[in-house]
Amino acid sequence: MNYRHIYHAGNFADVLKHAVLARLVTYLQQKEKAFRVLDTHAGIGLYDLSSEEAQKTGEWRDGIGRLLEGDLPAPVAAILEPYLATVRELNPDSELTRYPGSPKLVRMLFRPQDRLSAMELHPDDYETLHRLFDGDFQSRVTELDGWLALGAHLPPKEKRGLILVDPPFEIEGEYERLADGLAKGYRRFAGGTFCLWYPLKKNAPIKAFHEALKALDIPKMLCAELSVRSDRDTTGLSGSGLIIVNPPFTLKGELDVLLPFLKTRLGQDRFASSRCFWLRGEEAATRALD
Repeated sequence: MNYRHIYHAGNFADVLKHAVLARLVTYLQQKEKAFRVLDTHAGIGLYDLSSEEAQKTGEWRDGIGRLLEGDLPAPVAAILEPYLATVRELNPDSELTRYPGSPKLVRMLFRPQDRLSAMELHPDDYETLHRLFDGDFQSRVTELDGWLALGAHLPPKEKRGLILVDPPFEIEGEYERLADGLAKGYRRFAGGTFCLWYPLKKNAPIKAFHEALKALDIPKMLCAELSVRSDRDTTGLSGSGLIIVNPPFTLKGELDVLLPFLKTRLGQDRFASSRCFWLRGEEAATRALD
């Protein structure tokens, strides 16, 4: 309940998360039928990068700030276009002062038939988010523990959907809670696309987390990770990862293009790295037999 994303908005972890989130939304829009995005830990929705909090850490300068420096290779630009289009729309004068959180990002990409359910437990952040979407009939903001939404709000009535689970990792056991939350959500909505965010930092139980996910026996799980520096000399965030359940068939190839570029553009030391692989799926099964 103490976490404030304004200190981290637009950082390298947001770049990866939001670039992939935008791709998932645009993929769902290849079919005319409506879908719903469920954002379990929505935050305030829109961040002022000129604020005292954002300026204090300046994390956005090494994230979205670096991404916008210089030209992008054509294949990378095509992948990033849905994401960067929202950032440009919010900053029409080219000065980067506003950054979209995940609920604002997906809402800006919506067609008239698409819907958003945004959950936020912190009372002050809920009020800010509620004001942001006040009067927007395509968006519903609820003051609720996002973990509960994985039961109470699934499956969506549209029967198509994207579930973003992006907890603050404030307390011990969040990796286990994330695996348990996926199990709960998948039981209720096996046809949905789930996108789970997690931090990479010193002594993080990533191997155990991945093993717990594989034990869920969900057929298709793609993993994408980006580390921008070594974790040996810091207790803070050195990278972040995403687990995508039921990913679009094009996403693995897109991430194989995007991640090496982000490693180069956003890397902060020579230990920057990236990887994309199937936790479960055809390639994971093939690798296990080799």
